[in-house]
Amino acid sequence: MSDTEFRPGKKPFFDNKKFPRGFAKSGDFTLAEEGLLTRFGETMNLLETGELTAENEAEKQFLNELATPEAATNKLAKVWLKYVRLARGRKRFHTLNGRNKVDVSEDYNDDDEPLTDDD
Repeated sequence: MSDTEFRPGKKPFFDNKKFPRGFAKSGDFTLAEEGLLTRFGETMNLLETGELTAENEAEKQFLNELATPEAATNKLAKVWLKYVRLARGRKRFHTLNGRNKVDVSEDYNDDDEPLTDDD
């Protein structure tokens, strides 16, 4: 599929809610990916939502690849799937604490006697 067959959007595509500093500055997209999203993002979004119907083979192939993301080979489909995953997927939340919690019901007394103030 050629980018020239795929219709560019009528206006540049931005996502100021999820990527307020731009796609490339987010660190998730390359400059080339940012260029594809900005130029074709509006069309890809409208095709995905069904507000626009595919007019040529490139756009039909794009929709087919969206239906089977694991088999996507086209760069427009790949960048759109990446955008969708990052923009609509759950954000990962990292904490400084580990997942393992100490079970307070465990008995740490080796001799099975209750602990006293002297211990």
